[in-house]
Amino acid sequence: MNGRFDMVMTIVHRRRARVLEPGLPPWDDGRVSARSLPGRTPLPQAVVDDIQACGYFPELVVDAIELACQGEEVRDHLIHHEATFEGDEIHRHLTVLVRTDTRVLISHTDDQTQLGRLQAVTSTESIPLHRIGTVALTRVVSNPATFGQPGPEPSVDVETWLQMGWGAIGRIELEPAGCEDPTCTADHGYTGTLSSDDITIRMSPAADGPGQVERLVGFATGLQAVTARPEFASR
Repeated sequence: MNGRFDMVMTIVHRRRARVLEPGLPPWDDGRVSARSLPGRTPLPQAVVDDIQACGYFPELVVDAIELACQGEEVRDHLIHHEATFEGDEIHRHLTVLVRTDTRVLISHTDDQTQLGRLQAVTSTESIPLHRIGTVALTRVVSNPATFGQPGPEPSVDVETWLQMGWGAIGRIELEPAGCEDPTCTADHGYTGTLSSDDITIRMSPAADGPGQVERLVGFATGLQAVTARPEFASR
């Protein structure tokens, strides 16, 4: 840890990973109880409902986020639910981003099998808004010539990415440097770029639904506007 963000990790024993079989009902780990957790400020109902809709250890996820919020008001949120396959088992990953007036909280929840028992691992990161240096929104759009126009082949978002960097992870991409002389055989060393890429959220209408893609765009543009404010921009 370097002091730039805090991490809280909880490991909770759960039931065995389910085996994929035809006709299995949707995986649902129960509804979030209406009671407020002791010493916590309850999350907005919209956040709880979105977490519940994923059906992935909702009590644990809500507990982790409430613990990290410490009573701060939630201004915006984004949820991304992914599934991965390992043999005949399915494992899922849930990412919840929450923005308050001072921070962005990122909660990750995964499942893993240890000694034949399923465990859930949840972690939360707290990033002060003044530490966020990059918020990039990338959209892949089909039929761009008809963007914004009705027709038989309307323009739609195919894929959308949110990339946020705060200096915790740096990526270096190098390639051999050259010159304009095509016959030159001299060694010009290397050239490259150094970029911050601490988290990337990718969604598509096909995998996540148009509504989730709209939520991603709204969260990204809202975060871009907030981090551009003078009190946060003077980094």
